[in-house]
Amino acid sequence: MKVHGQCHCGAIEYEADVDPARVTICHCTDCQNLTGTAFRVTVPAAKEAFTLRRGTPKIYLKTTAESGLPRVQAFCDHCGTPIYAAAAHNAQSYGLRVGALAERAELAPRQQKWCRSALPWSMDIAGLPRSDQE
Repeated sequence: MKVHGQCHCGAIEYEADVDPARVTICHCTDCQNLTGTAFRVTVPAAKEAFTLRRGTPKIYLKTTAESGLPRVQAFCDHCGTPIYAAAAHNAQSYGLRVGALAERAELAPRQQKWCRSALPWSMDIAGLPRSDQE
């Protein structure tokens, strides 16, 4: 599936080919901290299937909590939108942040990982009151 993404301010634009069956929710504490929320939704794109169309993401190199391996976190240095994550050395794929993709409604998660770190309330929000806007 061809996807198109951009940051909130439009300084960075990109496109990629992804497999919608590989969308995951990650509940790890790093994803919670880096997003400022309960989890992150990601879809992988092979390095050769990713094209940066405009702008250059700012890179933050973090050490993964569990493995100790360095990972690149790419984001817009104007508006802060997360774009992707990748291995720091010899990356073969990019973990695209689904929220920044135009096709996000078509990319339903198929798996959850790091559930041992999940905030208990995040696993069942179906019963919360809902509104279409604030």
